[in-house]
Amino acid sequence: MSDKVIATLAASPPRRITGTAMLAILGGLLIYLALALQIGASQIILIVFGIGALLAAMRLHSATSQVIELTEHELRIQGGDVLAKVSNIEKVERGAFAFKPSNGFLVTLKSRGERRWSPGLYWSFSRKIGVGGVTGAPQTKGMAEALAILIAQRSAENSK
Repeated sequence: MSDKVIATLAASPPRRITGTAMLAILGGLLIYLALALQIGASQIILIVFGIGALLAAMRLHSATSQVIELTEHELRIQGGDVLAKVSNIEKVERGAFAFKPSNGFLVTLKSRGERRWSPGLYWSFSRKIGVGGVTGAPQTKGMAEALAILIAQRSAENSK
């Protein structure tokens, strides 16, 4: 079995920085606003949401350091975690009306997958995997097309 990487997908540095910065600024502003208010329930709520936004910024920054790889047999995270086996992929959707991440694509699996989420990079729920978010459009389009070609080749081989 060949394990040659066909396509890779990494977060776009400007999008990664912008997304992380916006969440961090939001968290900082919420905490600042909470400290500017008189003590009350609204202050506690603002602090909780501010801390949540700061934690989300940290999670986004660490999650977008990952790289998604497409090989002949699997869609995986660089380093080993397998998102989906190509043999388990039913179809790839890139249309404007597909429920997919920004600049991304949607993968439909034949059987249920594991639930997971890497903010800004991918999400996996039931039989759907959304790939994209803070990724560059050309990289994402190339990976989606390569995956569609692999699925078409598999279908052609199975129909013989």
